[in-house]
Amino acid sequence: MPHLEPDALALHAVGEPVTPAEQRHLAACDRCARELAALRSTAATARAGAGEALVPAPDAVWERIAAELGLAPDVRPGPAGPVVTEPGDGTGSARSGGAPVRGSRGRWLLAVAAGLVVGAVGGGAVVASVQRPAETVVAEARLDALPGWAASGDAWLEEGADGTRTLVVRVSPTEEDGFRAVWLLDQDATRLVSLGALDGDEGRFAVPPGLDLDEFPVVDVSAEPFDGDPAHSGDSIVRGALDRRA
Repeated sequence: MPHLEPDALALHAVGEPVTPAEQRHLAACDRCARELAALRSTAATARAGAGEALVPAPDAVWERIAAELGLAPDVRPGPAGPVVTEPGDGTGSARSGGAPVRGSRGRWLLAVAAGLVVGAVGGGAVVASVQRPAETVVAEARLDALPGWAASGDAWLEEGADGTRTLVVRVSPTEEDGFRAVWLLDQDATRLVSLGALDGDEGRFAVPPGLDLDEFPVVDVSAEPFDGDPAHSGDSIVRGALDRRA
């Protein structure tokens, strides 16, 4: 099963039911489970401000939210008042200031999950809109162990709205002398680009601007000795090719 869509994760975060297939996927996929936990934390932050006197986001901000989420023109923030979600009541209604929101319910819940949070401004509280994460996953790779290693991992490429790219690498714990380094290789493993040292089991690495990932699509994690030599040791732990999402 592919990774769960961001819209589905957002709705589950504010109480929408999870299907048995999605539940099985969440139990097996650390990445989706981690994203769902983060969204639930955001929703909890929004609910924590329910006792405050809130005002809707400014029209210009709401228009950007609506455009980003593809909301219908009739979906608008409610009157001043706390945003309250009621998951698991059979209807899962969402209210703003106690008034039920009817129609376009799922999209309103998605707007809540996108990050309506409470912030103090000048001694008062306002609802500030936090749009969806600016970075989108555009490619993924499964990292398989090379001979001599009992390891596994995965990697994914995030692309920001400003065009910046970040490679996230996660590798199961291994025992090696020295440290681990992350590389991008060409398909023949004859040319390579160093991204840096992997500190711990997971790391984030900036991809150099202008680097063609169609030319260097292979993610490689190597075991490196503390010998002062910046070249690849030739001892790769895991390796896998990035597969771009359609």
